[in-house]
Amino acid sequence: MVKKGDSSGGTEIHRAAEKAISYQGEVVPEPDRDYRLLEEVYKFNAEYERRYKDKLLLQPSLNRSLVSFQANKSRAVYRWFKYKEAFSAGLVELLLDREGVSSGVLLDPFAGIGTALFVASALGIKAEGIELLPIGQRVITIKQLIDRDITPDDIEILARWVEIRPWKDFPRLCPISELRITKGAYPAETVEAMGRFLGVLGQENERVQAALLFALLCVLEIISYTRKDGQYLRWDYRSGRRQGNKKFDKGEILPFDKAICRKLGEIVTDLKTAEIPPDLFTPAPAQAEDIALHSGSCLKILPKLPSDTYDCIMTSPPYCNRYDYTRTYALELALLGVDEAGLGQLRQDMLSCTVENRAKNLLEMNPRWKRAIAVADRQDLLQETLAYLENQRQMGLLNNNGIPRMVRGYFYEMACVIVECARVLKRNAPLIMVNDNVRYAGAGVSVDIILSEIAGKLGFKIENILVLPNGKGNSSQQMGVHGREVLRKCVYIWRKR
Repeated sequence: MVKKGDSSGGTEIHRAAEKAISYQGEVVPEPDRDYRLLEEVYKFNAEYERRYKDKLLLQPSLNRSLVSFQANKSRAVYRWFKYKEAFSAGLVELLLDREGVSSGVLLDPFAGIGTALFVASALGIKAEGIELLPIGQRVITIKQLIDRDITPDDIEILARWVEIRPWKDFPRLCPISELRITKGAYPAETVEAMGRFLGVLGQENERVQAALLFALLCVLEIISYTRKDGQYLRWDYRSGRRQGNKKFDKGEILPFDKAICRKLGEIVTDLKTAEIPPDLFTPAPAQAEDIALHSGSCLKILPKLPSDTYDCIMTSPPYCNRYDYTRTYALELALLGVDEAGLGQLRQDMLSCTVENRAKNLLEMNPRWKRAIAVADRQDLLQETLAYLENQRQMGLLNNNGIPRMVRGYFYEMACVIVECARVLKRNAPLIMVNDNVRYAGAGVSVDIILSEIAGKLGFKIENILVLPNGKGNSSQQMGVHGREVLRKCVYIWRKR
């Protein structure tokens, strides 16, 4: 984005426009029109950044590790399942303390694997979450089961599994479910070992079965030919699948026995270690509070929640970045029994963050959202951005024609989420949101400012936008066309009026 007070902004805009119009080697016959549209987006961004100068606060304490899953790697329990899109337990603790949230009820409308919920519970705060994806739901419910019901005897059974590996000679194999996008994801010997593992775990009690299945979910990526890569699964060359022109080598693919024993050993160690309570989601039974999980889309569940109920919302919605969670977590969804039709429905029910989302009829879903949609209609920075992207689509300059529809859907659906959050929060209660800015076709999309502008008209006071000291760069494709330009990664602090 153009820096505040930078008189060279016009040159930078013109350069970006020139690059944009020659994208994919095609020169558009009317470059001035394209330049004007991109220039308008830059001008609006610069003007809004000036307006938000006192609210955009650089926060050296918020590093990328803290605002991502990375900081959870050293945390007992939180480290078990690698959910790259999660924020860390440390971030939740820091922000709840900063905002003085120490009691009442916390809500996370995009709960993921429940980091905010378990931290809140550990701090003596009741917690409710909404989560659409079955993998997130399963991780949360299994952690709750382990929290409430696991016994010392159960832990010893898990330790014995590591020692004797009872699946090795088990005669009955359970079939491993597949989707079209996961077919052939594992070496043949791994599929056989997984089948024996699932076959023998049925002989254990319900608690141990849940822990064993959870351990299996935790290792699927490292025993497969795949690696999660945001928009899709990237396939190792040893799979025999061709994916692009470059040969992808993910490195070591762990044998099943080594991977599952390592994960079970980690779980057993965490459950046995005396120092766990400060890190665990239940520091003391008398202090830990209840967690309630609502399974499904927050667009469907939020309107059913009671008004003026929650003391805090802390969340991180899907970013407007084309990441398709149904693809990146396809191995886990397949193992949990999601079929092709179910996968498509999950993708459509998600907040519009991938080009495969079809437009939702929001007023048909909830006529009360008319006000929220009208606010989005009148947000000029959003509308200028959408006009530019649509222009790029019409001229064939986007690498996917679904981008304008996705960006529009994202902000309109988020407007509906925001108005519901304002309704369910108590007066003066904070909403804390982690989100990233994005860029398409050379135009930076100030997600932080657009959403804050919408929130300011739907019942919130915009207190601060806390900016990480190190933003994120373009994708490699964007850098090749538009150059490197850092985008803000932020934590929004809004408060219900």
